[in-house]
Amino acid sequence: MAVNIDTVYQRVLAIANKEQRGYITPQEFNLYANQVQMAIFEQYFYDRNQFGRLPGNDTTYSDMVDLLEEKIDIFEKFRQNITSLSAAGVGTFPTHYRMGEVYYNQNGGWVEIEKIDQNQIHHIQNSPLTAPTLTRPCYVQLTELTFQTYPTIVVTADIKCNYIARPTTVEWAYTTVLDEPLYNANNSTSFQLHESEETDLVIKILELAGVEIKDPQLYQVAATEEAQKTQQEKQ
Repeated sequence: MAVNIDTVYQRVLAIANKEQRGYITPQEFNLYANQVQMAIFEQYFYDRNQFGRLPGNDTTYSDMVDLLEEKIDIFEKFRQNITSLSAAGVGTFPTHYRMGEVYYNQNGGWVEIEKIDQNQIHHIQNSPLTAPTLTRPCYVQLTELTFQTYPTIVVTADIKCNYIARPTTVEWAYTTVLDEPLYNANNSTSFQLHESEETDLVIKILELAGVEIKDPQLYQVAATEEAQKTQQEKQ
């Protein structure tokens, strides 16, 4: 389940407005919200690497690796089509955050296309033992979204990819009523993050807001809450 953007906005306003600490406009909130969502999302991969080095436990509901993978799973896309492929074997990946496996259908079976660095392909092609074949293909990434296959594979439908998508841009949309912004659910976009991130979203948005409105006390409250939450997770 996603995190409702209005729930987060109202909690942020309730804390920020306490004792007249300042008002956060919808435009400011949307800016902070998207920055925080990406920061939390990117941290998943660093944490997954860190906790993957530590001994786990047999309890699925409290194992940190399992919890992180559950949060990442929301963004995983499987067997997605390549949008275009030229006669030279140059294709275009879908927009993504991180690319996973790339593979193609050969005679009804799926063969993984190995990613190779551009400075390796020349040496690999020139060796009879490592030269790419249709049963052992590879690809070189040319730009963020384009790649080239070796040997040339030209049928788009034959190539699929798995990837992790980037979170959708969030927006707290509103209509103005009596000079006040009124939440418009139909035009709003909520957070795609796992529902367990609701508290973390509030804390981190408050941190940014505290810096913006020059309220060190608000920033300190949020930073203290975040430190306590982090300490609890790593115990």
